Amino acid sequence: MRERIRTLTPALCAVLLAASLFAVTRAAVAAPDPKEVAPDYKFASMSLPMPPGYEKLPKKKVREVNPSYHKIRSWISSVGASVAINDLTGHGRANGVCLVDTRTDSVVVTHTPTAPAADRFTPFTLDAAPLHIDSTMAPMGCAPGDFDSDGRMDLLVYYWGRTPILFMADESAPGRSPAYRPTEVVPSAKGVDRYTGEQWNTNAVSIADYDGDGHPDLMIGNYFPNSSVLDPDGQDDVVMNDSMSNAKNGGGIRMLRWVRNDDGRPVYAEDKKAVPYDDATGWTLALGSGDLTDDLLPEVYAANDFGHDHLFHNKSTPGNIRFGTATGERGWTTPKSFVLGQDSFKGMGVDFVDLYGRGKFDMIASNIATAWGLEESNYVWRNDARTPKKMASELGAGHAPFSQQAQEAGLAWSGWAWDIKGADLQNSGKLDVLQTAGFVQGAKHNRWPWLQELATSNDVLLREPGMWPKVGPDDDIAGHQPMAVYAPTDSGEYVNIADEVGIDSKTPTRGIAVGDTRGNGTLDFAVARQWGPPAFYRNDSPDMGRYLKLQLYRPADKKDSGDLSAPGTPAYNATVTVRTADGRTMRSQLDGGSGHSGKRGFDVHFGLGTEDQPVSATIAWLDNQGERHRKTVRLTPGTYTFMLTDTAEEVSAP
Repeated sequence: MRERIRTLTPALCAVLLAASLFAVTRAAVAAPDPKEVAPDYKFASMSLPMPPGYEKLPKKKVREVNPSYHKIRSWISSVGASVAINDLTGHGRANGVCLVDTRTDSVVVTHTPTAPAADRFTPFTLDAAPLHIDSTMAPMGCAPGDFDSDGRMDLLVYYWGRTPILFMADESAPGRSPAYRPTEVVPSAKGVDRYTGEQWNTNAVSIADYDGDGHPDLMIGNYFPNSSVLDPDGQDDVVMNDSMSNAKNGGGIRMLRWVRNDDGRPVYAEDKKAVPYDDATGWTLALGSGDLTDDLLPEVYAANDFGHDHLFHNKSTPGNIRFGTATGERGWTTPKSFVLGQDSFKGMGVDFVDLYGRGKFDMIASNIATAWGLEESNYVWRNDARTPKKMASELGAGHAPFSQQAQEAGLAWSGWAWDIKGADLQNSGKLDVLQTAGFVQGAKHNRWPWLQELATSNDVLLREPGMWPKVGPDDDIAGHQPMAVYAPTDSGEYVNIADEVGIDSKTPTRGIAVGDTRGNGTLDFAVARQWGPPAFYRNDSPDMGRYLKLQLYRPADKKDSGDLSAPGTPAYNATVTVRTADGRTMRSQLDGGSGHSGKRGFDVHFGLGTEDQPVSATIAWLDNQGERHRKTVRLTPGTYTFMLTDTAEEVSAP
């Protein structure tokens, strides 16, 4: 008997170990019950107003593509839906909308269904004439911004097949409806009846004052390398990624630095050495920016498909944009893909947020995380630097002091994820997280097995489109996944309540835009759907907490006195740190334009929960000459408008 027990002991130990590991793992991944927190949220689904006659236009569900891509045309057609919310009328309410509808390849300017009469206008589509647009080009996104610093909101539209176009607010336009003049961002030959510029294929932009000269610069993230992706008669000059985990043959990052304003038109120069070359050739799907070091020069996170994401440390000086790359360190228990800058996941979206309420920015990023499909993980990069000074020292040495905490936060797995945004939807003082999802929707064939087989292929074969499995209009890959709405629980872990609150559409979604569209301190949001109509969700959640909202401006360089002019130009790079009477600390920023294909409004918003005592708000900003300033003010809950010069002066709301 003893001998029998002795021989069985290793097996018994193995069984006990396996059972204990199963119990630990099951406990580690057990999620809170969404039904416990969902009653605190309520959303009304509404349609966005569209141009007259728009519903009668022909709608498509796939694009014409280069012949080499025909077999995978639905894969190539899987991006482009975008949406942005901002103040387009200058009245201080973020209820103007610029969206890209892939069904018509139209860029639509409209307003939210919650806009008051003063902010409503007849929706219209942007016309790029006399600039050249043809069927080999398609818009991928729209980003509002005041690019010539005149106090009026312009629109940057980026494309596949050409360089971006700036639609400058036309100050001569009568009435309350915005109007725009198109101008090239990257000049090309004039006097010809065709486009002669580069064939950029852009999927991401990040807008911020990267060199600290007081004017917004443009970081452009391209996906495919310059090639005729959407030309059905195009040459065989197209490729796919050259690796599943470290692809470096993409369109990559281009940096356009503001130089001057020339007769109402901003002039940009390309800083070709801004980003280290080896880290600037990825397949970029999202760009996010945030000041990690308190020097008012934002760092950048680049989310790259099929390869390493990158964190770029800003080392710029006025007139000279330069970034260094910082990577994380791997411990003996750390998976390689959980080391910042060394991952092999499919970067799709990013946002800089103070997720833990510690007065410093963390980063949340989307990847593919579909159970029984391709189960990677989303990212929660927790900021582990003790102080901004320590962060600056670490980044300067090329080290990124972040740890990956998505599973612990309950945000690891959602689906084939895209845009991601943090927003306090209850004004509770804790951020919620919105995330779009879904890839290619088809009715007949599940292509997951083929995709999994592709993932095991030799990297030498991947760059050839002909080696990829068929993905056409009847094929489905993660095509029926609803977006996620993550709510915080008392334990600090997040839970997805999308089904419980009725945000359960199975049409693939892409961009998310968040804004206080009613001017009452409550955040609503709009969602862009790939090959479907956009959606708007009015936030009717009960028992909303108190809030603090700051509208931050600098004096306009050339103030337009028209009806659609704001008090000044947005204070790009401005950050705000709030300290409450009960000891909480929160940080946010004026986000000039980050993410995948959704752009939030420029208001700096904080939920305060039940706090009704004055809070301490420290505003940090650059003035028009690029000088740094900081001021702490005491504010009761509500909305405030500040003009930022060498001091922060409260002014009347628009």
